[in-house]
Amino acid sequence: MNKKEVKIRVIYADTDAMGIVYHANYIKWFEVGRAELFREIGIVYADIEAAGYYLPLSEVHCHYITPARYDEIIVVATEIVYIRRASMKFNYTITDENMEREIAEGYTLHAFTDKNCKVIRAPEDMINRVKDIL
Repeated sequence: MNKKEVKIRVIYADTDAMGIVYHANYIKWFEVGRAELFREIGIVYADIEAAGYYLPLSEVHCHYITPARYDEIIVVATEIVYIRRASMKFNYTITDENMEREIAEGYTLHAFTDKNCKVIRAPEDMINRVKDIL
């Protein structure tokens, strides 16, 4: 189970005056997909942070292919590419509800840090959970 799909309805607040989704919302949807994939494998962000680990975004890329529009249902497909000693990478594909039209694709790269933003080794149990699905 290395991939998770999440359906999201585009709300009016996510769009510009033309009814097209504002570009920064795609990054927000990447986060929704990532959080739901984590939940699927038994990892909750709040628990990670309570244990003293943080996963700040260190790199993001989004290729906008066709616009998403108000009231459309989109599907965010998220997969883990890798987990390393101190980093983790995810890929995303956003399509229409029927998965007939690709809307955007991209990736995010995250570092593992402590609360002081010092890069640290990923927690062993998280590495094991992720490697079990890769």
